[in-house]
Amino acid sequence: MDGMFGRAKKNTPAPPAAGDAAARTVTLIGKPGCHLCGDARAVIEAVCAETGARWEEKDITQDEELHRAYWEQIPVVLVDGEQHTFWRVDAGRLRRELGG
Repeated sequence: MDGMFGRAKKNTPAPPAAGDAAARTVTLIGKPGCHLCGDARAVIEAVCAETGARWEEKDITQDEELHRAYWEQIPVVLVDGEQHTFWRVDAGRLRRELGG
């Protein structure tokens, strides 16, 4: 369980081996008009372009489950479905997570 938020970790397969960033997926959860989401998007786009990881964006206003889970934390960044960070995205930390 994640002590900071009391959420249980998902039971997911092990992430791809280090250095295999192309097999990784970064998900940005945000909403339209969110300036922090725009900042996060710019960092994610740059890091994914460098590492070869793919990325996607999900709109919290279009998904009730995401809204309930993350409303107070957006932008939220997931790596392979696991929460990596929220509010501010550190490029170096994301790069390390992706094995780059």
